[in-house]
Amino acid sequence: MNRALDAAAAGLGLAVTSPVLAAAALAIKLDSGGPVFYRQRRVGLNGEEFELLKLRTMEVGAERTGAGFAVNEGDPRITRVGRLLRRVSLDELPQLWNVLRGDMSIVGPRPTLAYQVERYTPRQRRRLEVKPGITGWAQIHGRARLPWEERIELDVWYVEHRSPWLDLRILARTPRSLFAGTYKGDTGGWSA
Repeated sequence: MNRALDAAAAGLGLAVTSPVLAAAALAIKLDSGGPVFYRQRRVGLNGEEFELLKLRTMEVGAERTGAGFAVNEGDPRITRVGRLLRRVSLDELPQLWNVLRGDMSIVGPRPTLAYQVERYTPRQRRRLEVKPGITGWAQIHGRARLPWEERIELDVWYVEHRSPWLDLRILARTPRSLFAGTYKGDTGGWSA
């Protein structure tokens, strides 16, 4: 049932946000040229890798300059349009396609990079027992402001306590977190 709800929500979300995605794509092209989308391998359910899709918010080839895969607040590699897209997490909208494909869910721990998963303790590996999500328990609690271990612990808590009611609570709090500036999307890993 969760899969059907995810697919329906993602399909509706893509239909509703398609004008926003089209405008963002045009702005990216006009601002910095290059590809509109950024694709990156991430780790999902049961440790399986998949290709995450995002709107590109950084210079082309940014992973080979500056801090490499790390992205810091105010990173000079972030484009002008990219700053705006990141501010309200519009760069995450293409992940609705990942949800439609079945790689992700609407709610769950954010997908991480393989090198981060390699550092997990056995308890932290519990994050991989559910599909990664576009939003989650750690995101609504200020993900980017929290230390890595605390973010992972919030995700493990979600895995241990997940329910339809908890998912609804997370969904209800996500917009407030976005506009209050406490939601920082996917800043834990590379996000060109």
